[in-house]
Amino acid sequence: MLKYIRRKLIHLIPITFAVTALSFFFVDMLPGDVADAIAGVGTDNSVIDEAAIEEIRKDLGLNRPVIVRYFSWLAGVFTGEFGKSYQTGQLVSEAIAIRLPVTLQLLIMAQFLAVLFAIPAGIITAYKAGKFTDKCITTITFAFLAAPSFIIAIILAFLFAVTLNWFPATGYIPFSEDPLGNLRSFTLPSLALALIEWPILSRVLRNDLIETLQQDYILMAKAKGLSNFYILMRHALRPSSFTLITVIGIQLGNLISGAVIVESIFALPGVGTLLVNSIHSREILMVQGIIVIMAIAYVIINLVVDILYGVLDPRVRE
Repeated sequence: MLKYIRRKLIHLIPITFAVTALSFFFVDMLPGDVADAIAGVGTDNSVIDEAAIEEIRKDLGLNRPVIVRYFSWLAGVFTGEFGKSYQTGQLVSEAIAIRLPVTLQLLIMAQFLAVLFAIPAGIITAYKAGKFTDKCITTITFAFLAAPSFIIAIILAFLFAVTLNWFPATGYIPFSEDPLGNLRSFTLPSLALALIEWPILSRVLRNDLIETLQQDYILMAKAKGLSNFYILMRHALRPSSFTLITVIGIQLGNLISGAVIVESIFALPGVGTLLVNSIHSREILMVQGIIVIMAIAYVIINLVVDILYGVLDPRVRE
């Protein structure tokens, strides 16, 4: 097992390096100039002062070649130093750390709801495969798969916040101040993310369960007179969950990208909202830092999923 984990950790090194390089160079290619934004170029009554703009670029190190700036930035990344905000002077790592708990809570609640919806739906559709119940649930899953997260978020906000007034449409309440208010403020955002993920998890579990239920040992269990529910839960669910665990890790990338949009719609002060605001204000270092943190988190989570998969199924460690 240790050899398997060590091999996975070694694979993590080039992936992390590639992620940092791609994120830096792609963000650097975005249109717009930070020095122009700081100097106020493009605003009403702005006066273009080329000398002042060039001085700003020199102070920020933007006049250096991009490859030099990348390795200078990379050296800081390995020490946890992502630079400072051009606008406020706040450390990028500090700004992310303040908002990270909000995004983590959103992702955890969304993942929990998605699994909570997916497992019963997967079991029911597998047990009723080809029947009316299966067709109805399948139709619903395809409908949610076709809907973007921002459309679902807007519909949920209109129905449950504006029309019924059950939950707040926007805003954030810290858990330490009001636990119930905190959960209410996260209900609609997490539900919006969960509704775009549970159909995929449900379909994966359904397909694996159908295949498992055709195995010889399942037929033997039925011949012994065991109930269908007991066979499903005791003999079929666990071996059918291996792919589901892997897909949950992969789908986390969709949740992270969806969180950027959902946080903006519901005005949650998370990392996603910080990313959108940083793009608008051309905070290049902030954008690069957020992208790298998200990408590395995604890679690490997939590493954990791989290790967990190896624990559940020893054959993958060979």
